[in-house]
Amino acid sequence: MPKTRLNISTDKDLADFIKTYAAENRTTIANIVTQYILSLKRRTEGKETNEILSNPIFNESMIEVQTKLQEGTSTWHSYHDVFGD
Repeated sequence: MPKTRLNISTDKDLADFIKTYAAENRTTIANIVTQYILSLKRRTEGKETNEILSNPIFNESMIEVQTKLQEGTSTWHSYHDVFGD
């Protein structure tokens, strides 16, 4: 899907917070905003992902992954390592 530019204005303290949050979580501001808007869209359309998010095993896995990414302790693998030829 083609992308389009969207400019927003916010308070400086919120802008500083989101910049810091994005850096600490190794993501981009655009990705954070996109994920938030997609979440709103799913909720509005009645397509929430609560079922999978409420699964304790999935939730624990997500927390573990987020922690590894934040700490920089993730082990990265090539496409070939993961999927073979």
